[in-house]
Amino acid sequence: MTRLHKVNKQLLILFLIFSFNACSHKNKSNMSTSQSFAFRLKPGADLKKSIQSFVNDHKIKAGWIATCVGSLTNYSIRFANQEQTNNGVGHFEIVSLVGTVSENGSHLHVSVSDSTGKTIGGHLMDGNIVYTTAEIVIQYSDSMIFKRENDGSTPWKELQIENTNQP
Repeated sequence: MTRLHKVNKQLLILFLIFSFNACSHKNKSNMSTSQSFAFRLKPGADLKKSIQSFVNDHKIKAGWIATCVGSLTNYSIRFANQEQTNNGVGHFEIVSLVGTVSENGSHLHVSVSDSTGKTIGGHLMDGNIVYTTAEIVIQYSDSMIFKRENDGSTPWKELQIENTNQP
């Protein structure tokens, strides 16, 4: 490699570093912070009520479930477009828990599997009782506020997002 190529390569690297740092500093005033909480629910806890209580206690305005693993002795799930809940008693693995959480209202879906691996899922209702554990990670951002309001697009209160980092 010639001396000129080495100099050009070094200049390119310096230019890229400078550009990256300039972009990082420029956007820092508009950047939001996101943080995580990790906690464990013990046997007998109600999954939905406990999550909402945690969210309220920590004043989370815009959060989401990053992960959840654990087990239940009872499940209570509402299926799409159904008024009644579907309930089960036994031993079930939590194979998925997803959704948005806020002190202004949360929307969570769960999937559980039985001892044969048969999986069922839907809208998380009260009455999902922890068997051995529920290990939960919630992430949240301070740049948004999640609210649940009727907006006329459906008959239900739907997610409304308010940006708190307006320029």
